[in-house]
Amino acid sequence: MFLMLHYTKTKTRYFNNIWEVILGLDMYVYAVSSNRVREEDKDKEVDFQPYYEEGHTEIWYWRKHPNLHGYFENLYRRKGGTEEFNGVPVKLTERDLMRLEKEIKERTLPNTSGFFFGESSDDDDAVEQDLRFVAEARMQLSLGNMVYYNSSW
Repeated sequence: MFLMLHYTKTKTRYFNNIWEVILGLDMYVYAVSSNRVREEDKDKEVDFQPYYEEGHTEIWYWRKHPNLHGYFENLYRRKGGTEEFNGVPVKLTERDLMRLEKEIKERTLPNTSGFFFGESSDDDDAVEQDLRFVAEARMQLSLGNMVYYNSSW
């Protein structure tokens, strides 16, 4: 079993003199400068080691957007991923972003549920937020950066 610990966004609260960890679906997109991409990862689309130590930049974060997570899991599977989709990265390309943008605009992201996943919203504000993410990811790709999605739940 693979356990991913990612402390930068751990949610906690203090209640009745006890610190609690708030569980849920945390979703991240990172950009890595092309000169920092490990040689063995240049041709990999999935299942490479995340770049936590090597100077990645978090470009987007969602909390509990399961339908978008479902899109990324389907993408991971199409690219050959076979692991449980928790803590495994999937590289994003311009083609992936074009398809994602279409699904966001058409509001056809796959209905996805899971333990502590919450619910997605497809109201106009949520759609606009997701489209801003697509624009940011495209900008990072245009700069020559590798862009990848990862999650923790």
